[in-house]
Amino acid sequence: MSANSTFSGLRVLDLSENIAGPLACMLLADLGADVVKVERAGAGDATRALPPRTASGESTVFLAFNRNKRSVALDLSTPDGHDAVLRIARDVDVVVCSYRPGVAEKLGLGFEDFAVVSARVVYASISAFGFGPLGSAMIGYDALVQAFSGMMDLTGEPAGRPVRAAASVVDVTTGMWTAMGIMAALRRRDQGAGAQRVYGTLLDSSLAMLAHQISGVRGAGVVPDRLGAAAPSAAPYDAYATTTSEIMIAAVTDRHFQRLCGVLGLDDVGNDPRLVDAAGRVAHRDELSARIGEVLAGESCEHWCAVISAAGIPVCPVNPLPDALDAEVTRERRLLTVADDDPSVPLMRSPLDDGSAPMRRPPGLGQHTAEVLAEFS
Repeated sequence: MSANSTFSGLRVLDLSENIAGPLACMLLADLGADVVKVERAGAGDATRALPPRTASGESTVFLAFNRNKRSVALDLSTPDGHDAVLRIARDVDVVVCSYRPGVAEKLGLGFEDFAVVSARVVYASISAFGFGPLGSAMIGYDALVQAFSGMMDLTGEPAGRPVRAAASVVDVTTGMWTAMGIMAALRRRDQGAGAQRVYGTLLDSSLAMLAHQISGVRGAGVVPDRLGAAAPSAAPYDAYATTTSEIMIAAVTDRHFQRLCGVLGLDDVGNDPRLVDAAGRVAHRDELSARIGEVLAGESCEHWCAVISAAGIPVCPVNPLPDALDAEVTRERRLLTVADDDPSVPLMRSPLDDGSAPMRRPPGLGQHTAEVLAEFS
């Protein structure tokens, strides 16, 4: 049995936009679910308006998170649009919504409204800060939550400004947590549970990614510093300049450290009693990095990657994204592909996909409105 038949027969109503909710629904679609995306008539998902765009004018952000779906365009503020959504909902298993707290209820599209028409619905709500008295009043996006959670303050060079992670890590992980929550709820439903609520919260996802830093703050009283590419609990674990480009070395263990010192001709560093264990190396990180950096600056990235890797030490180039996409190991993973029905649309397979999932291009706004409304009449 292939992965794309996992949720065959499951119907999902996607009332979300931006990244987290659409990603959760797309993962279910990749696994075989029939996902109907309801978008605002005339405007559609907010990401449809975002650059950069393909040669045909489509937003690459929208394309990245909405494959394998059908699109219905409705005005949900009207009785006809509201009734159409609830009519569709009679035959769906999952609803995913990312309206600001309170908005779905005002539109008559909250959990209770869907539970009336579908007694076994799994209703997933996505928010930035949750649905409590404080969180429900706070507006948030990925960058704001990175800033609020402490993630941004920990990212960047020691003497530099806080930096947002380039990837939308909070949105993406929230989508993943939401998808897992939905899958767990479906399992509970199989065991007899009725209609259920699932919550995906950007703040929760951001803090979850900081689990070991939080453990350090709460358990050891250690507030982590901004370290650039370095790690708080290991050294040498950093990016270093060479004559061509930078390389990343992760000499985590004592064995890695000794081997690295041997390869670099730094026997005095390897025999330094202050550096015998990880704690000592972290305590003398700057001095250690300076000695290693002096040696690495004398040869190319290619030279050092070959030599250090041959010694069994974790190392790789610090690649620009195009180089990472062109790397042989990336091609081996076969994640980069194109839409089955339009080779001009670049797509990425989900890491869950065994290669059997369909790769239908993301739908045009309202492309399936007539088809879906007739189907759910």
